[in-house]
Amino acid sequence: MEFWPKKKNKNHPDFWKEYLSLFEKRGDKLAFENIRFVAFDTETTGFDYIDDRVLSIGGVAVKNNSILVFDQLEVYLEQEVFNEDTVEIHGIRKNNGFDKITEKKALELFIQYIGNAILIAHHAEFDRRMINKALQRHGLGVLKNKFLDTGVLFKETKHLVYRNDILNSHYSLDDLCIDLKISKSDRHTASGDAFITAMAFLKIVSRLKKKGVNIKKALL
Repeated sequence: MEFWPKKKNKNHPDFWKEYLSLFEKRGDKLAFENIRFVAFDTETTGFDYIDDRVLSIGGVAVKNNSILVFDQLEVYLEQEVFNEDTVEIHGIRKNNGFDKITEKKALELFIQYIGNAILIAHHAEFDRRMINKALQRHGLGVLKNKFLDTGVLFKETKHLVYRNDILNSHYSLDDLCIDLKISKSDRHTASGDAFITAMAFLKIVSRLKKKGVNIKKALL
């Protein structure tokens, strides 16, 4: 019996092929200051990875200890699913004036935007799963990027004396805003939360540096 090598799916769109090609040669040669990070957030109809849908995606790039406000993304998606209970949180309705695009187009723009950047999110596993489920609905794979979770990183800034109590704590983005003194003026919009997450990341990195932590080694 002969076994033929598994062929790559030639039917994948060009943007996905180009995205995958970015990870064929991976290395950690870049200095920390030259690494492109992307802080991002999703607003969704709920917390179910299968039945709920992404309503909006916001992202902003971070590089060399700065937030690159000229390098950001904000997209709103056409709604297949509507959940009245979550509208009061994100304020997104089926028809409320936002220019909306299809889920497929939003994913294309998001993938082209992030490239092989290191992704930052608060409680990152939720956003990762929501995006991955959306990608899989369109016959694509899953995100290949490395993820950093500001909720996890924040705990590393705390003194060892409090570490045992902190490990099981669940810090919301609001908690980080209070502790790190970040304005909450744009909370619960994808782009606003992405910017807040980027701010939190930089403040966390600053605290870790003051503790003498090797940032690149600790994060990557």
